Amino acid sequence: MKQYLFIMSTLLLCLAVCTGTSMADAQKGPAEIILKSTLDPAKKVKRAFFPHEKHQKRFDCGTCHHAQSDDGQQVAYKEGQKIAKCESCHNTKSGIDKKLETFKKAAHARCRACHKKRKKEGKEAGPIKCKGCHRKNIQ
Repeated sequence: MKQYLFIMSTLLLCLAVCTGTSMADAQKGPAEIILKSTLDPAKKVKRAFFPHEKHQKRFDCGTCHHAQSDDGQQVAYKEGQKIAKCESCHNTKSGIDKKLETFKKAAHARCRACHKKRKKEGKEAGPIKCKGCHRKNIQ
C-alpha cells in the first residue's frame, strides 16, 4: 500500500510540474505581433512587426514590460502579472510625460533606444531604421 501511494504521489507531482510549465509557456503570448495604435493613430497608421518570441528567448519580460501604480508612476514588472496593452497608459489622455504620451512615442523610446544601445555595445541588435519594423504589406 505504501509503495502504491509513493508511486501515485510521484506521478501526481510530475503531472503538476509538467502542467504548470506548459501553462506558463502558453501565457507568454504570441510568437509574432503586429503593433499598431488604436487610441492615438497617426494620420497614416504605420503598423510594426514585432518578433515577440525572439525577444522572449533573450530577455526577461521586465526588460520591456512594466506596470503603473495607483498614483500613475511606472513600476517594475512582476513575474506572472497581467500584461496590458502599452497604450492603455501611453495615450494622449493619460497625462503622462509628452515624450511617452503615445504608443508610438513609447515604442520608439523603448525599442529603438535598446536597439541603438545594443548596436553600440557590439551586440546583436534589432532594426533602427523605420523599414526594419514598419515593413510593407503588414496587415
